[in-house]
Amino acid sequence: MSVIARRATAALALAAAVTVGVQMTPSGAATCVLPAFGPGRSYQPLIDPTRFGPNVDNPWYPLTPGRVDVYVGEKDGKRALDVVAPSTRTRVIDGVTTRVVEDRLYLDAVLAERTADYYAQDDCGNVWYFGEDTAELNAHGKVTNRGGSFHSGVHGGQPGVFMPANPAIGRQFRQEWSPGQAEDRFTTLSTSAHISVPAGSWTHALRTKEATDLEPGTLDNKVYVRGVGEVVENAVKGPMEKLVLVEVID
Repeated sequence: MSVIARRATAALALAAAVTVGVQMTPSGAATCVLPAFGPGRSYQPLIDPTRFGPNVDNPWYPLTPGRVDVYVGEKDGKRALDVVAPSTRTRVIDGVTTRVVEDRLYLDAVLAERTADYYAQDDCGNVWYFGEDTAELNAHGKVTNRGGSFHSGVHGGQPGVFMPANPAIGRQFRQEWSPGQAEDRFTTLSTSAHISVPAGSWTHALRTKEATDLEPGTLDNKVYVRGVGEVVENAVKGPMEKLVLVEVID
């Protein structure tokens, strides 16, 4: 049994007894220079592989190999457990050496989705997303759908800015781009949110909103904490989905 599987099994028992409370308030910050994205603007990032690497230490989204983040909540009307683990593995995507992050989503204690995400950090400290390999599984563990999978540099796929080094309120970024497969974008809403989840309570958290043209009726809020990373994902429009951080295993 893999490390992720062992920790996921232990986390399933934890997930049943968690109560969540979330409160947020707004403020502002400065940013590093990055490709502009917005209505009427083209998006053609110029990637120099020599300026990127797999060691991601951006304080808003650190990806430390060996660490496991455990989230619980609800998705599709089912009890959800999400286990996210930056691995020691790397993979070259579009000429860039990326960090492989393993993600396992369990619904009602059954593995429903497994994903390998590919991230790299530029020498300015911005985290970029270079693609993913994802698979949805049925109750018997058989792959039923690989929709959403893409690699930068393949079939029009491009990398996106996943987390800037210095988030600024109102700034919009494309997180990923593969026409018809992955078209997520996000906007920074606040850098002084107050957040309380089972893993801890913090002030001066980063709150964002995410949307995609592939699902125009959906809108998500996410909250990030410096030195921790993502602590909340919450659907505010569209199908009910909410995940909160309950434990960080180093």
